Amino acid sequence: MTKLAVVQRTPAFLDKSKCIASAVEAIAEAASGGANLVVFTEAYVPGYPSWIWRLRPRGDWNLAEELYKRLLHNAVSVDSDDLNSLYEAAQKHKVTVVCGIEERDNDLSLGTIYNTVILIGPDGKLLNKHRKLMPTNPERMVWGFGDASGLKVLDTPAGRVGTLLCWENYMPLARYALYSQGVEIYIAPTYDSGDNWIGTLQHIAREGRCWVVGCGNLMHTRDLPADLPEKEMMFPDDEWVNPGDSIVISPAGEVAAGPMHKVAGILYCEIDLEKVGLAKRTLDVVGHYARPDIFTLHVNTRPQSPVQFDD
Repeated sequence: MTKLAVVQRTPAFLDKSKCIASAVEAIAEAASGGANLVVFTEAYVPGYPSWIWRLRPRGDWNLAEELYKRLLHNAVSVDSDDLNSLYEAAQKHKVTVVCGIEERDNDLSLGTIYNTVILIGPDGKLLNKHRKLMPTNPERMVWGFGDASGLKVLDTPAGRVGTLLCWENYMPLARYALYSQGVEIYIAPTYDSGDNWIGTLQHIAREGRCWVVGCGNLMHTRDLPADLPEKEMMFPDDEWVNPGDSIVISPAGEVAAGPMHKVAGILYCEIDLEKVGLAKRTLDVVGHYARPDIFTLHVNTRPQSPVQFDD
């Protein structure tokens, strides 16, 4: 049996160090509650750039650049020691961790940011790094396009874990790529919320016959830093910018825990992995319900690069 902990808390917006410190605290709390799998939301470090939905791309050029500058300075470099305390927390508490980060490219330009989700094993090792394949609409103002080199389902002590970020989950072929790797716990960190999104996650659970975890963003205007440029113009009201709505759904498409709406905390759920195999007796879209004689999917998992240096 897997005990899952979904952390729905507001990050320290645009403060990388404080975001990571809060994640370390949440891991300790979740572990003390008996969890062996801890999940954080999309872009938890250093927070989802919600301003992109409130700016005019050309009219607010200078403001967009100032906000991007702060985001760039607080983005995570996976090749540095930025995440060391997170790795150490996973190892100390012997838990598997899934966490959304905004990752600064360290290989080529050194300037592009990616919407990335990482998987950390209970030994404190980085198991996988997946960059969002297609940033949604104005997200392209801040994030680059990922590739399929991290589109993986991996064995962990908690089960076979795979992840797609937010509206990647509307990409049928991306979902199919996870189903085909035997995903048991399908994790969807997201900025989306509400009944329509929950319905989407329920469909994925029924389609893939897997446990589906929706980990939502939680943010109120009072949580935004006072020195955020043009804060009153972009966020003039005392409002929930995002209500969270974290949820856990069974392989039958039934709500097993949540949704947590407009409340901070940790959502716990015990997951019986045996239900995944049993649910596929009637429908297995990559098994007995597939038609490879008619339909096949090709996935290019090679890392993509605009340059190749030959010796």
